[in-house]
Amino acid sequence: MSEVKLNRRLTGKELIVFGLSLMAPITIFTTFGIASEVTNSKVPIAYIFTALALCLTGYCYAQMVKAFPISGSAYTYVYRSVNSKIGFLVGWALLTSYALLPMINYLVAAIFLHSILPQIPYGFWIILLILLNTLINIKGTKMASWVNTLLLAYSFLVVIIFSILSIKYVVTDQAVSSLFTLTPMLGSGFEFSAIIAGASLLCFSYLGFDSITTLAEEVIEPEKTVPRAIYAVIGIGTFTFVAVSYFATLVQPSYLGFTNLDSAAVELVAMVGGNLFVSFFLAGTLIGCFASGLASQASASRVLYAMGRDGMLPKIFASLSPKYQTPVFNLLLIAGISLLSFVMTLTLATSFINFGALIAFLFVNISVVFYYFIKKKNRTFVSTIRYLLIPTLGSLFILYLLFNLDMISIIFGLSWGALGVAYLIYLVKIKGMNQISLEFSEEG
Repeated sequence: MSEVKLNRRLTGKELIVFGLSLMAPITIFTTFGIASEVTNSKVPIAYIFTALALCLTGYCYAQMVKAFPISGSAYTYVYRSVNSKIGFLVGWALLTSYALLPMINYLVAAIFLHSILPQIPYGFWIILLILLNTLINIKGTKMASWVNTLLLAYSFLVVIIFSILSIKYVVTDQAVSSLFTLTPMLGSGFEFSAIIAGASLLCFSYLGFDSITTLAEEVIEPEKTVPRAIYAVIGIGTFTFVAVSYFATLVQPSYLGFTNLDSAAVELVAMVGGNLFVSFFLAGTLIGCFASGLASQASASRVLYAMGRDGMLPKIFASLSPKYQTPVFNLLLIAGISLLSFVMTLTLATSFINFGALIAFLFVNISVVFYYFIKKKNRTFVSTIRYLLIPTLGSLFILYLLFNLDMISIIFGLSWGALGVAYLIYLVKIKGMNQISLEFSEEG
């Protein structure tokens, strides 16, 4: 009987849809009010700074997937280029990001649905969403990609309509020339420190480009396809974020004009499109949550699969369905974790996600230095820029963000890390995993 493996069937377009679905571009509206206050209504320029910084990390992900076109993302890169034990701890941290992200999406979606249909219990929506996403993911990445394409199309339709209505709103109220101004970027009240603070906040809007690499083992020609998809997701995301925040700032030039910063997006949508568009917008928010949950569950299951295959987790994590070639056990486990939606708050879950994501970003940058500059000895002038300077700059930016996380994120992140260290000690001391093979071939 032949060994069950992940099949290379995903194309570049499907990979881009996957990354954008997890990123959920429509979530720009979720953070707009708070970001406006932090940046003194200079959100577009903060997004540009964020994109420039994360392009460095995106570049490092692209370099590492060329070397290791397999599942596991940051865990795999650190495991195979730096150290197996450090790789495990990075994977352990990464799990907090991917495993809890579906739960946040279910939580937000359930809150929204319950507010519309209060007669239906809140928990019903959570269970229904978990079941739907799990069944779609079990069927395979092709089906998940098809569903995500439809959901993402609706989200972008909301973004496009908002932009058109915003332009109409501004032009009706002012001259056409008012559409072309640097005020949302560099107007009065510009403070560089505020822009950097905004960039730290908005960094998490880009979570999704990194998840592409978790599917590398299921992509056709991953060495070429995955890097292109990473750059495309960052580019499309940046264009969307900057454009929408620019138009939103033209509509409401000051955050002081919002009644409630948490619901600033709804106020904006009502201003430009009225109640009908508010309903259309809220449906888009719900769809974005569902699509992001679908993609993040798939990502988490592939990280668990890679760790199980390497012996860092019990072998059951490396099992695949003979029928669907998907890690069914892992998908069911993530579904079970998502049931924490009944008891965990958004603040607590977000704290775990922020810490885990930044740890992964940091060590992917470090992996490039270890693999290309130190191990491969690529030290020409150009190679030094590519494999030392760029990842070093990326690492410094991520470290800055780590040090500026709120205390809750740091405390819970370190607590989870301590559990990972305890489990690693068990693996090394009890199971004797001091020597871990780093060899891999797609043929097994």
